[in-house]
Amino acid sequence: MQFLYPPFLWGLLALSIPIIIHLFYFRRFKKVSFTNVRLLKEIKEETSSRNKLKDLIILAMRLLALAFLIFAFAQPFIPRGEDVKQGNNAVSIFIDNSFSMSSTNNQIPILDIAKERAREIIRAYSNSDNYQILTQDFEGRHQRLVSQEDALSLIDEINISPAVQSISSVVNRQFQTLTREDANRISYVISDFQESIISGEMPSDSTIEVNLVPIASVQENNVAIDSVWLEAGVAFQGQTNKLLVRVKNHGEETVENVRLSIAYSGQEKPEGRLTIPAGNTITDTINYSVFNTGWQTAEVKISDFPVQFDDSYWISFYVEEEIDILVINSGPANRYLNAFFNGLPAFNVTTSTPNSVNFGSLTDYNLVIIHDITSMSTGMQSSITDYISNGGKLLFFPSINANLENINNFLTANGSNQIRNYLERERRVSSINTEEFIFNDVFIDNRGNLTLPTVSGSYEISSFQSRAEERLMTYRDGGSFLGKYIKGNGILYLCSSTLDPDINNLVVNAEVFVPMIFKMAIAQPFASPISYTIGSNDPIEVKRNISGGDIVYKIEGATEFIPSQLNLGPRILLNDGDQINTSGIYDLKIEDQLVKKLAYNYDRTESNLKVADLSEAKLPYRVMQNNLSADLTSVITEKDKGITLWKWCLILSLVFFAVESLLLRLWKK
Repeated sequence: MQFLYPPFLWGLLALSIPIIIHLFYFRRFKKVSFTNVRLLKEIKEETSSRNKLKDLIILAMRLLALAFLIFAFAQPFIPRGEDVKQGNNAVSIFIDNSFSMSSTNNQIPILDIAKERAREIIRAYSNSDNYQILTQDFEGRHQRLVSQEDALSLIDEINISPAVQSISSVVNRQFQTLTREDANRISYVISDFQESIISGEMPSDSTIEVNLVPIASVQENNVAIDSVWLEAGVAFQGQTNKLLVRVKNHGEETVENVRLSIAYSGQEKPEGRLTIPAGNTITDTINYSVFNTGWQTAEVKISDFPVQFDDSYWISFYVEEEIDILVINSGPANRYLNAFFNGLPAFNVTTSTPNSVNFGSLTDYNLVIIHDITSMSTGMQSSITDYISNGGKLLFFPSINANLENINNFLTANGSNQIRNYLERERRVSSINTEEFIFNDVFIDNRGNLTLPTVSGSYEISSFQSRAEERLMTYRDGGSFLGKYIKGNGILYLCSSTLDPDINNLVVNAEVFVPMIFKMAIAQPFASPISYTIGSNDPIEVKRNISGGDIVYKIEGATEFIPSQLNLGPRILLNDGDQINTSGIYDLKIEDQLVKKLAYNYDRTESNLKVADLSEAKLPYRVMQNNLSADLTSVITEKDKGITLWKWCLILSLVFFAVESLLLRLWKK
């Protein structure tokens, strides 16, 4: 047996006080005259013996009561073979308050169960210890240690949140706080531990004890809208546009009659019912008509119960009145290019030669395509450069007879790499950048069978580190086939080969060429995505006001705030700072002028409600039992201090005090 606070054992010296009093206690007997001296002597001896026995028993009870009271303060325990924690403790408790914690166990929300578990953990430690209460929100006020009373108050304030953090991120954040403390460092993670949040490399620190506290919940089936996007990447006025909706069944049973609908322009339109096999994903199409230009918003919905946070998906996009294209070339018109634009009434195409271009009207065009030009005049170079800098887009195909010095001067002025040796040999494109806007959401199911371009002649493209090229397509030998460069507020696309179909089969490869030209025409250097994810901290990119001056942006919706902003050359990156917690449409404004409409959706990470088996996950942490009837206070106390005996000592002390009191009352002299 050991003692947690052995200095209290010095109190045992106080036991000498009642012993000393007993030794120096002399009873004064009253003198009584009695004629029979023998009888008096017998009575005196018998009474004296009984009194001595009574006094000794009372003394023993008193000493035992005081001794066990002192032992209770010293807190004796029987070690369990582990290191006993002595001194102060720094305890970090993470309480998962994500959407999955809104489910129930025996009609009790598991978030409430998690909060009670946290209180039990706190009760296992003392008032002198310090505590951190952490949630999925990673709020600033949760990044420090507080007193026991403040910790209990913080627990009471916790509510369900749309934020989602991985377990590795949570433990890392706890380590950041605990490593600053000179105390026993203990971490607790209370969660339902879904498979989706157990990812990444798990941090470990030999000075910090990490305990996982699983909370069991009833496993629910769930159907969720995974994503929504425009098939063409853009919507056109007066036409039927196709919205693609990806819906996933995260459950283990086939779900039937899932109602799909879309709400826009103040009305909701049903779009049929879905049948989704267990664990499968389906993509459905919604025909969506746009009658006005400008910013458009819509909400796609499904019917699903009981998990509903992922049953709707908000989108926003901008509809142009008309997309104007200018094609500049010296030779005959490219029939494939003309055929493409003739099939799209929303595109208005103008074809011109270098000598007949009205450079003063360049800003009227959404995209300029230059091909089969050997050289560019100084005036043309200057006009095109200004056009790009002010937000224009140029797609450049070099001629096989290009004047390299002339063309490279133009490319250099626009921050592009240069074209070099012309290679008359076959080169094959081996990879395509599907993360960039041009090819994003274009090749979803058939990327593995996609036929990529092949050329019989092409230029080598230089690779200057100072030129920020974003590769869109890359040759098998590692060279650039098609690159993207940001210049001012605009974009330059540079291809390494001519547009001649006899040399470059890109133009006849409709699978790649059609979506490429289409999305280049509607691309914006600072375009908004169709939706944002709450908590992802994705920047909102806007064009910088070239007139200068301080501009204050404001976001209005379910909440209203001023986002932080970072100026990066011709663009400004805005950040919501985790101030958006409700899905829906938000307006980005400068004063009262609308800049963009932003659609925010809840993170789909927790749509998959499958719970991880922690015994198979092999995490480098201790897993505590999830028995709801178990008292964590006792479990932790026994774990940290072994089998504690102070309660028994206190009980025995009270028993001996009670026996002493009874002896004094009932044992008459």
